[in-house]
Amino acid sequence: MEKQTGIVKETSLFSRALNEEMTILTYLPKTFSPLYKYTLLIAQDGQDYFRLGRVPRLIEKLMESKEIDNVIVVGVPYIDRNNRWEKYHPDGSQFAAYKRFLAHELVPFLDKEFPTYQVGQGRALIGDSLAATIGLMTGLDYPNIFGKVILQSPLVNAEVLEAVSSFKGEPKLSIYHQIGERETNVPTTKGTHEDFVTPNRELQKLLEKRGFSYTYEEFEGDHTWTYWQPLLEKTLKAML
Repeated sequence: MEKQTGIVKETSLFSRALNEEMTILTYLPKTFSPLYKYTLLIAQDGQDYFRLGRVPRLIEKLMESKEIDNVIVVGVPYIDRNNRWEKYHPDGSQFAAYKRFLAHELVPFLDKEFPTYQVGQGRALIGDSLAATIGLMTGLDYPNIFGKVILQSPLVNAEVLEAVSSFKGEPKLSIYHQIGERETNVPTTKGTHEDFVTPNRELQKLLEKRGFSYTYEEFEGDHTWTYWQPLLEKTLKAML
């Protein structure tokens, strides 16, 4: 048996922005104490990051070896693939409302519930594919609320590139960006197949030009957790 780790709490939070009850997963590390302050790592595709990404186990390991700050992991699961698309895709009907939910409802809830730093650099967004897209777009909209964004193979379209090009504020965001060299024919929720590599390379040029604190990495692999999970340890060390 694995040794006992921290506690996963499941809570419901009603979102006025989305007009629905949202499930929130929080992982409190085994050394959790209200006497310490904690960085928040907030994952869209939350259930996937807990299960497939095994992030709680990684956080415990890296905290134990003092390679990262004290961290609470927050996961926001999606209901189904179509609901995920509506919330995470720039063309989705709930895209704008979901960004407001993250910034104006989830963050105040977490700051009230837990001993957090309550500054942008104390909050990191992480996501894969569309969950990375919503993370980047939320970070660009609310750079004072979210200071760090981890992008694992984001969907990048014209709206994403335009959001980076037209970004007016100071480049406070720290961004870690990964894409697989074999992500040239990725199946999407809408039944199409897309080349993720070319637009991600365009995004790289734009982000570097804008002067964000930025790390870009191409890995040998495709658009699956088989490749995203092994990248997480060094990524979390770099960002947390």
